[in-house]
Amino acid sequence: MRVLFVGDSMTIGGAGEHTWRHRMWRHLERTHGPLGEAYEVVGPRDTLYDAAAGAPVSHDYADPDFPAPARRHLAGWGEGWLHMAPLVGDVVREHRADTLLVSLGLIDLGFYTGADGTLENVRRFLAAARRAEPRLRAVLLPVIPNIRARHDAFFAAECERFNELLVKTAAELSTSASPLLPAPPPDWDPDRDTHDGTHPTASGEHRLAAAFAAVLHRAWGVGGPYAPGPVPDGA
Repeated sequence: MRVLFVGDSMTIGGAGEHTWRHRMWRHLERTHGPLGEAYEVVGPRDTLYDAAAGAPVSHDYADPDFPAPARRHLAGWGEGWLHMAPLVGDVVREHRADTLLVSLGLIDLGFYTGADGTLENVRRFLAAARRAEPRLRAVLLPVIPNIRARHDAFFAAECERFNELLVKTAAELSTSASPLLPAPPPDWDPDRDTHDGTHPTASGEHRLAAAFAAVLHRAWGVGGPYAPGPVPDGA
């Protein structure tokens, strides 16, 4: 299994954070097997976003033992389906990814496209990824509305509508050779699970990882039930 994490600022994470990618690595190590033997993490990037520099140039992960081969990803601050659709085909081909864990859409709906336009980019993304690897499988996380949804009714409605369309599109396009599965929406509270209304705290990171882990285990027998387990900060 060659896993590619695809996402926006919630996935790349910021300097000094663990990230949900780290939580997933811990989970796979406990339940699936060692990195490099049971699975690989692939991708062209490995950094965190540095707010002071205004660029993804940090390697300051909260856990210094997070191994370099597990830090790889295709995630970017301010990037969505719109931005990743032109990139994913080449990345999948070059890095031989076969399992995509995708968390995108918040930035699209917040700044670039409505639900219908975002769905068009989802289709572009999936078509490009499958051209590169016809037997690719993917888990697609629904958009988790940030704190803006509390006071912006239109934005909240677009998030809800897009998530409905995403589930229908995954069912429509999924095949036995290339399954596309929606992840269950996590039990998410911006006050508890984010530090700024959008970006995850430790509890949010665990909830994101758990949503993906549930599908991997239930659908494909990868790993086991998610449990936070011991982590360096005790979270």
